[in-house]
Amino acid sequence: MEAYLQEWSQKPPYKTEANFVPGEGSLAARVVFIGEAPGRQEDLQKRPFVGAAGKLLDEMLAAINLKREDVYITNVVKYRPPHNRDPLPEEIYANAPLLQKELAVIRPELIVILGRHALNNFFPSLKISQSHGQAKRLGEQVFYILYHPAAALYQGSLREVLASEFRRIPKILEKINELSKNEKNHNEKNGQPRLSAAEEHEVAQQGELF
Repeated sequence: MEAYLQEWSQKPPYKTEANFVPGEGSLAARVVFIGEAPGRQEDLQKRPFVGAAGKLLDEMLAAINLKREDVYITNVVKYRPPHNRDPLPEEIYANAPLLQKELAVIRPELIVILGRHALNNFFPSLKISQSHGQAKRLGEQVFYILYHPAAALYQGSLREVLASEFRRIPKILEKINELSKNEKNHNEKNGQPRLSAAEEHEVAQQGELF
């Protein structure tokens, strides 16, 4: 993974003056947090979520007895967009192979989506205002959708919403373990998966909670 990141940092997928900001944390993490793109502080320090939004993320992690070293934190885009604008679709597409590599190496039990750009990377038809606080499943991967910490800083009314939904993460991990055990028992008994990948995708698109 380190060699892959090193190669990526030396060959940006498009022209940019920004620094490369790779993901950070444990490669054995049960939970991966995915935001949208680095901001000014992240670009300067070459680390994800180290500005004001990162401080809020650290506080919420502490509230559920986790530290940054226990999880993995990354972004859909690894380079700060000019003037802090939203990442462009082509930038998200160009950065996709690295995000896919991160997830393939870590294989987290839970992916926590932070904000609309990360959400639309996995669920293009969903809106963050309607789907925040929901856990969804695509194939064997479970996602949990939250507002981005920056949104809670800009709009104070979202702060408690985010904090409350963030505190559900341990319970969701418990539920994942429970489902995993149940499905394993079902598979051993019946010799087949509970749902096909196509059926899982349909369930997720319908917005049903796992």
